[in-house]
Amino acid sequence: MTEKIQIGGLQVAEVLHQLVQNEVLPGLGIEADAFWASLEHCIDVFGPRNRALIEKRETLQRQIDEWHLQRAELPHDATGYREFLASIGYLLPEGDDFTITTSGTDPEIHSIAGPQLVVPVTNARYALNATNARWGSLYDSLYGTNVIPDDGELARGNKFNSARARQSIRYAMDFLDAAVPLQAGGHSSVAGYEIINGILKLRQADGQISGLARPGQFAGYSGSPVHPSAILLRNHGLHIELTIDPDHYLARFHPASICDVQMEAAVTTIQDCEDSVATVDATDKTLAYRNWLGLMKADLNVTFYKQGKQLTRNLDPDRSYLSPTGEPFSLPGRSLLLIRNNGHLMTCDAVLDRNGNEIPEGILDGVITSLIALHDIKGTGELKNSCSGSVYIVKPKMHGPDEVAFTNDLFDFIEDALGLVRNTLKMGIMDEERRTSLNLKSCIRAAKDRVAFINTGFLDRTGDEIHTSMEAGPIMRKAAIKDSLWISAYEDSNVDIGLACGFTGKAQIGKGMWAMPDEMAAMMENKIGHPRAGANTAWVPSPTAAVLHAMHYHQVDITAVQAKLATRKPARRIDMLAIPLQGDSALTDEEIQQELDNNTQGILGYVVRWVEQGIGCSKVPDIHDTGLMEDRATLRISSQHLANWLHHGICSRQQVQAAFERMAVAVDRQNTGDPAYRNMAPGFDTSIAFQAACRLVFDGRQQPSGYTEPLLYQYRRVAKNKYG
Repeated sequence: MTEKIQIGGLQVAEVLHQLVQNEVLPGLGIEADAFWASLEHCIDVFGPRNRALIEKRETLQRQIDEWHLQRAELPHDATGYREFLASIGYLLPEGDDFTITTSGTDPEIHSIAGPQLVVPVTNARYALNATNARWGSLYDSLYGTNVIPDDGELARGNKFNSARARQSIRYAMDFLDAAVPLQAGGHSSVAGYEIINGILKLRQADGQISGLARPGQFAGYSGSPVHPSAILLRNHGLHIELTIDPDHYLARFHPASICDVQMEAAVTTIQDCEDSVATVDATDKTLAYRNWLGLMKADLNVTFYKQGKQLTRNLDPDRSYLSPTGEPFSLPGRSLLLIRNNGHLMTCDAVLDRNGNEIPEGILDGVITSLIALHDIKGTGELKNSCSGSVYIVKPKMHGPDEVAFTNDLFDFIEDALGLVRNTLKMGIMDEERRTSLNLKSCIRAAKDRVAFINTGFLDRTGDEIHTSMEAGPIMRKAAIKDSLWISAYEDSNVDIGLACGFTGKAQIGKGMWAMPDEMAAMMENKIGHPRAGANTAWVPSPTAAVLHAMHYHQVDITAVQAKLATRKPARRIDMLAIPLQGDSALTDEEIQQELDNNTQGILGYVVRWVEQGIGCSKVPDIHDTGLMEDRATLRISSQHLANWLHHGICSRQQVQAAFERMAVAVDRQNTGDPAYRNMAPGFDTSIAFQAACRLVFDGRQQPSGYTEPLLYQYRRVAKNKYG
């Protein structure tokens, strides 16, 4: 247990108290006693409301379970089900039309469409890397991934491959020809650039002088007008820099010595205190807050070794250019940062209330991360995050409009306590729970003056679908769920409602993660579907993926797409109530075993790192050794799926246990190269991670909303006490 300090009616962990007193409050003009008093008052006001919301979730779930149980022998009655959900207040009337009034947001939120990263704020190196991913090398991203085929003469190998470099550059030039076309010829044959009277002139290899087909796409340059060192182009609000250096080793592959194409890539980044981290106690929480503080004060740095070299990473500065007419200006060198707080369920021992109880983690996150963000608002550091003076808080796992209204009231309280103008704190509503997606319009209405972001999250939404429908019957195989009716209705409805509520030009509509960080060729083929679906941002797993996904936003005019989609017939709410049941089609023994093996392997691969190493998100090999980005959302769906099959007799407890034991051997093998790894097999009874994984399934029906956090927190604390 961490030492506590008594402050008024609160007991504050010493590590958190020292951070706030010594590092956060100085420079903000807020007295320590006043801050702690406001936190105590906040807990007194919102703690009971938080508990009541969690109790309401459980009450509604019991009512839904009972409805299904009473009709267990009858065919599913979709109309009766909808009427029942409305009668208990689960399904609410959509209400009158309205338009959000959010104002004071940054361009990255209201007008620039582009990729979004999500990164664990507890890892300073990753947090900095993601923040600096606003710009990235297209040459490197192509050369280093399978977008360029990795075979034959193009194989990467251990040495520089000039054939692969030429192919990467050719790909980049083809992209430029499509995004920023020339009046004549192509970018591959440009031999020189010159700016004359504010107009970009391009000399082709054959001596012909050309220009841009759309001259307004020339945004600026560096160096001299006669011999520029960089040309800045713009398309659909995103920038592209052509870097020119005759002395660079790649200059020989282009007649104008273009040695790189720098892409404006990760426009926004969510620094995550939730799904991608493992913060189970005061020490963990303080680490998360300290890194967020470093980002807001712009002094976070980390020293590490890479390929035998010691490197130090800091925040990148802004980028300086000259306008077409020679006037200096700058562009942001970093992603605009959002901070994801925790939801309403979990509590944290970093602060105990007047009764000695842990306080809600989401309340503590809201207060502390907002306090820290004051450093950006007040400009105590050398670099700015939000030029508009806003703080962007993404709020996950909210169930319905009453929980959004609670968060809105909490933000009001925090703003008053910190002396902030109303609606300085902008809200991101993650549409990842069933009661939220069914009532999204009402959820947005509850925060219409501050909402700046909505998105869809297939995995958490599926996990909640399974848990909510636990008593309805056995759920279909996981792969089949992706093609079920409610998924397409959910994805379309999110965009339809966002557009109807006036998000265009004011707020982000986002889509979920590409989960295979090594499969960039497949990503380039498939993820263009997100901007085509009307999303002006979508999650990617790495800075490299952000560079590549940025090309999609040059191919798709999001504003035009959203304008067109706004006229289509909206998706139907009734379709989102189509439960993905297995139905009458029988599963073979082989299909059942495949599902058991796939689920247990995925659960173990993620849980063993979370529980025993405190890694909240990582590239975890699947059953076929393909690396997948895993977090608590993927764990939730897998554990709930097995819990459902167990409950309905698709498989037995003995079968699941056997699958866990067999897959533990496979996961141990997959982690052979990790010196910090502890094998689960054959000591299943003593492996903390193995026991946690099994309980997530065998006790899955009893977990609140099917969440994995209560058990993960419990077993992670056991592991920390045992192993340190």
